[in-house]
Amino acid sequence: MTSSFEALLPSTERALLHRVAVAQTEGRSPSFAAGVVREGETVWFGSRSCVDGHAPDADTQFRIGSITKVFTAVLVMRLRDEGLLSLEDPLEKHLKDTGVGEVTIAQLLGHSAGLAAESPAPWWERTPGTVRPELADVLGEQPLRHPVGRIHHYSNPGYTLLGSLVEALRGVSWEEALRAEILEPLGLDRTTAQPVAPHAGGFAVHPWADVMLPEPSQDLRIMAPAGQLWSTVGDLCRFAAFLARGDERVLARSSVEEMRVPAAPVEGDGEAGYGLGLQLLRKGGRTLVGHTGSLPGFVACLWVSVEEGLAAVTLANATSGPLTSLVAADLVRIVAEAEPRLPEPWRPLPAAEVDHELLALTGPWYWGTYAYGLRIDAARGVTLEPLRGVGRRASFRALPEGGWIGLDGYYAGETLQVVRRADGSVSHLDLGSFVFTREPYEPGDAVPGGVDEAGWRGL
Repeated sequence: MTSSFEALLPSTERALLHRVAVAQTEGRSPSFAAGVVREGETVWFGSRSCVDGHAPDADTQFRIGSITKVFTAVLVMRLRDEGLLSLEDPLEKHLKDTGVGEVTIAQLLGHSAGLAAESPAPWWERTPGTVRPELADVLGEQPLRHPVGRIHHYSNPGYTLLGSLVEALRGVSWEEALRAEILEPLGLDRTTAQPVAPHAGGFAVHPWADVMLPEPSQDLRIMAPAGQLWSTVGDLCRFAAFLARGDERVLARSSVEEMRVPAAPVEGDGEAGYGLGLQLLRKGGRTLVGHTGSLPGFVACLWVSVEEGLAAVTLANATSGPLTSLVAADLVRIVAEAEPRLPEPWRPLPAAEVDHELLALTGPWYWGTYAYGLRIDAARGVTLEPLRGVGRRASFRALPEGGWIGLDGYYAGETLQVVRRADGSVSHLDLGSFVFTREPYEPGDAVPGGVDEAGWRGL
């Protein structure tokens, strides 16, 4: 998108800094750092610290916990795009003798495989990975807690399996694959499996007194793909830009978009969901995608509003207290409300790209007595939407062989086709066997069950 400005307005920057300052104070965090991305570029950074003159900068590492899962999911999607696996493959096809080989890769990515949330005791986040050197130690004797594929149940062991899957198919460690396939191409030089100075120390803040103590920093080893990484505001802002747009060096835009499609609903108020490695949140009328993260001593969040071209990253070094998820959402909201995205100028299609046969299909169509309007876009896709009242709106992508495939809603995956008469004229539209005609219950053989020969009548 082309805009007439790059920097945020001073009033917007002041509002962002105020939100971070309140978060550090009310969350009682030793330090709090945040950044905002607009149209793929980092446009703001701010931080606060309990030590005067020592606030973290955009290059200071914090531990990011489960944001690590997004990186692991990208590695798996790369394997899929290269044809080395299918998301519907059972795990057993690629990783033998796990004891849960019937679960699919898609179910592991979306946390619907029915696996336990955590590994067996002792608490894995506060103990060294040497305590559980093998997958059997991570999964335990009863790895399943729910029927496979039935419900969303967040699982750290599930992402441990995905990390081992990456290692099995790549023939290198998860960390090596991560560095070569994501970190280096995207220039995330300050994202590492082990802390590299300058980095924040992790602390637990006493819930009833203004005192704190250091938290241990463990090497999670085999469970690293579920939550090992350290990163910075600067690196995560660059990663957020990738999650909004994709990058052919890492993962195509279409595959990143696929990760954002809900794979399983999350229990709760209906505002949250989960895609393929990405958390989904509907808040304040906008959709946010990304992930939260926590490990002893640290909490983190990355949210992207694709529609508004905005993203926010929040990092804090306290075990609990700082509401990084809420603050990240607020940072997106502050910029969106203060400086709303400028729409691209409307332009007509170049004359050479106008398809008059497709143009003739636009306008009103009727499914029975329900009125719909059909619109076309520059990529030969179409949108079918109700003209009044309620109805099933859907967008469709053009297929190379003709017709369209549904992209969302009730008609996702369904085929829309033009049905022609023997003379080549258009008879009707067929959408998954539903017939759309130019007139409500148009006479002829198109409407299933036929149309009363006497036609429309009054009382």
